[in-house]
Amino acid sequence: MAKNALSFVCQNCGAAYSRWQGKCEACGEWNTLAEEDTTGATSAPVSLRSKRKGRTFQLESLTGKSIDAPRLSSGMTELDRVTGGGFVRGSVLLVGGDPGIGKSTLLTQATSMLARAGHRAVYISGEEAVAQVRLRAERLGLADAPVQLASETSVEDIISTLSEGGVPRLIVIDSIQTMWTDTVESAPGTVTQVRASAQMLIRFAKKSGAAIILVGHVTKDGQIAGPRVVEHMVDAVLSFEGEGSQQFRILRAVKNRFGPTDEIGVFEMTGLGLREVTNPSELFLSERDLGSPGTAVFAGIEGTRPVLVEIQALVAPTSLGTPRRAVVGWDPSRLSMVLAVLEAHCGVKLSGYDVYLNVAGGLRIHEPAADLAAAAALVSSLVNAPLPPDAVYFGEISLSGAVRPVAQTSARLKEAAKLGFGRVVLPERARGEAGGDAGLVLNTVGGLTSLVADIAARGTPRGRQDAARDDGDMRDQGRRAPSHAEKNATPARFRRQDG
Repeated sequence: MAKNALSFVCQNCGAAYSRWQGKCEACGEWNTLAEEDTTGATSAPVSLRSKRKGRTFQLESLTGKSIDAPRLSSGMTELDRVTGGGFVRGSVLLVGGDPGIGKSTLLTQATSMLARAGHRAVYISGEEAVAQVRLRAERLGLADAPVQLASETSVEDIISTLSEGGVPRLIVIDSIQTMWTDTVESAPGTVTQVRASAQMLIRFAKKSGAAIILVGHVTKDGQIAGPRVVEHMVDAVLSFEGEGSQQFRILRAVKNRFGPTDEIGVFEMTGLGLREVTNPSELFLSERDLGSPGTAVFAGIEGTRPVLVEIQALVAPTSLGTPRRAVVGWDPSRLSMVLAVLEAHCGVKLSGYDVYLNVAGGLRIHEPAADLAAAAALVSSLVNAPLPPDAVYFGEISLSGAVRPVAQTSARLKEAAKLGFGRVVLPERARGEAGGDAGLVLNTVGGLTSLVADIAARGTPRGRQDAARDDGDMRDQGRRAPSHAEKNATPARFRRQDG
């Protein structure tokens, strides 16, 4: 008999070590090594292993007829947009997101719509009982959908049950961290069990042609828990994002073998489940505060869809030796670069100020076209100058202070005109792409210096504005200047008596 191969496996990244240690050298996490039996079912003595030779197979050329993979529409437009048009037969998708963000709600609605369309949809829950899933479906108004439910964690039992009768068109496994297989002697949720369970489910999907959705937990830094090899094994990785205090939810494709990876689906969490948002720009700008300094509207592109979102900035004097730089929804390194360009080329001294930047609505921006809007919001907050409420901004800032053009200028301008904006601040070299958009005033900028000077000319220093407000209050209330006796209003018992 072969001796069990015990090793210590990191539960965060999957790295294996021969002995226990406090810190994982691969990912840098502490106290994540756990002892596991990595022998597996495939390990056997050499005398028992098959000694057959490998079989030959036919090689083909690159030229030939390509057949498009048939897709199954989920009935939800935003979900189909992210997946590339629907679920591909035999594909495996991994959906990750923070706890309570709405992953189970989204998949319950998707399976219910497929079942109502006449397809066999199966929902396997390893975390909840069947009664709990039924309560969620009843709350969403989907109790009459013919979805087949089960609460099971054994992969062998799941595959044996699903192999009987007709092949399901869609199978949801919630979640992959709760699954376990007899071929591995480890606890459920460990790296070895997650890898082995995912491999068996993927093999079943490829043989049967059923589309499988695996729900994955996420770590404290937002990464999908378990070994990274699972993300490489599946066909698509979807991330369900959103703030707990916001009702907006963003479904983003991190990896997709059958579609683009830059598309997003926008949902709104309501009492009746997730509602699809066909025009996210109106949703992100619905609570916009007009006339406030430090706010700028950015015309961005998410996949093939233009999205207008508000960027908010706050610049305040710091009381610390090192000023704070807090960012929500944008790259912190990108903010540091914009601040450095403003100070080096535009004379904007921000080393004594705390800087806070926020993308309203819970959207995360990844494209560098938001540089110009972020810079405008920062300068507007610093000099206390509200930006024009009918203006949108987009453009990439280089380290020399020049404003560079970005892609899909015409799509951004069309979206701005559709929502009623009348002015666009864009790079000078992008004017040629924006020639046919009537009704928009194009303000082109070649460098960041001209934009900063234009905003600063309309600004009012905060100290001067506060003094003017105080003088107005004094005049309105009929106050008089205090006398010397009133200024020295210290009680007599606290005054020093002169000899």
